[in-house]
Amino acid sequence: MFVRTAGGGHVESEPARRRPSSPAPSQVPRHVSEPGGVPSGSPPTLADVAERAGVSRQTVSNAVNSPDLLRPDTLARVQQAIADLGYLPNRAARNLRTRASHLIGLRIAAAQEGTANATMDRFVHSLVDASREAGYHVLLFSGDASDPLAGYDDLLRSTAVDAFVVTDTYLGNPQARWLDDRRAPFVAFGRPWDDGAAGHAWVDVDGAAGCELATAHLLDKGHTRVAWIGWHKDSRIGEDRRSGWHRAMHDRDLSTTGLASRVEDTVTSGRSASAVLLDEAAPTAFVCASDTLAMGVLHTLGERGLRAGDDVAVVGFDDSLTAQVVRPGLSSVRQPLEQVAVEVVRALEQVVGRPRTRHRGVLLSPTLEVRDSSGPVRDTAQ
Repeated sequence: MFVRTAGGGHVESEPARRRPSSPAPSQVPRHVSEPGGVPSGSPPTLADVAERAGVSRQTVSNAVNSPDLLRPDTLARVQQAIADLGYLPNRAARNLRTRASHLIGLRIAAAQEGTANATMDRFVHSLVDASREAGYHVLLFSGDASDPLAGYDDLLRSTAVDAFVVTDTYLGNPQARWLDDRRAPFVAFGRPWDDGAAGHAWVDVDGAAGCELATAHLLDKGHTRVAWIGWHKDSRIGEDRRSGWHRAMHDRDLSTTGLASRVEDTVTSGRSASAVLLDEAAPTAFVCASDTLAMGVLHTLGERGLRAGDDVAVVGFDDSLTAQVVRPGLSSVRQPLEQVAVEVVRALEQVVGRPRTRHRGVLLSPTLEVRDSSGPVRDTAQ
């Protein structure tokens, strides 16, 4: 006999052998996992749920997609049948009906070598949790590091996601404007540094307030020569954080001349910058734009036989896992990333499927985690 294949061709198979004692197809027993269940090895279907709950297929569909349409007792019966059978709705079919994927796209970049910062890792986990509470899932994608737009076009054309979360908001990054020009729903974690007139939704943490808090903490401990190690001027985030250090110093009429250094965000850069500052400006404390730079300062102090917190105070930014486990513990500004994720999802719910409107940004306040690295100024008279 011949059998048609999926490709439209034919293959020859052996003739079926007669089995005298075989029952008719209608008499073949249906193997089920339990009474009222589904065939073992087969995933339960909407029809199986309907049969078990004693309702129509449309009622099961309503229970999954529009539960508010059902009476409480009917909804409870269907939900119990779903739980008993382990039924999972077909996401693809539901997407076709609702024209929504309930997926949020987030591009992730590879971790940079020579850094001690896992801020994005913490944010991603927080975003996944907050999204799940709102009925969404997060779709992570990557792209060519040299092309900040890689990956966005394919997802946008295929309508694979309902919206995007943009985390790269550094000066000159085109992602936000590219998405805005295409009327694609998105929320940015970070302010639109290069476009003050941008109307898209964003959530950010007040880095200036965090560094002002860190500097004031050191000044309250008697330090008057507090140095700053931050990023190059083209980093708006870095300059924003630097402004907090500068404001705290000037509020107490303290000079900042010769006490600032701008470098790359690596441990090596923090190490070399702190060495130069110690030699040329003799600071008694450091405030750094990141824990990565602060780790470089700790290396320099160790090489010189100095102890952080006793001889020279150090405060970082981001409260990384490294800051929490290094000895002495590194005082660090902590971003409320869990709250950032919640606010991002709230903003996403406002932009998905809604007419375009101008959104106001949300600016959250950080806190300071005080550990042993930020002790009082050393008494030089002793």
